[in-house]
Amino acid sequence: MKVVLTAHAERDLEAIADWIAQDSPRAAVEVVKRLRKACTNLGPYPLAYAIEPRFAEFGYRKRVVGPYLVFYRVAETVKIVRILHGARDYDAALAGED
Repeated sequence: MKVVLTAHAERDLEAIADWIAQDSPRAAVEVVKRLRKACTNLGPYPLAYAIEPRFAEFGYRKRVVGPYLVFYRVAETVKIVRILHGARDYDAALAGED
């Protein structure tokens, strides 16, 4: 199944890279590569991760990648909605996302 990242998810990756790059530009590149690969790997097995109970009404599933959470929805494609640090208030970040 095709995997697409929303504009929010792309901005999330940029923000993650910018934050990490303050200490290590090389680490920032590696983390973003790892996150992109984790997203791409959802394509063959889009139902491998459970629906996040708090966001079941939106059909959001959650994949954990280190300290990051990849929120996505499965329809005709795997739509990556957000990529957020687990310590972040992701309830507020996901409220009303589409």
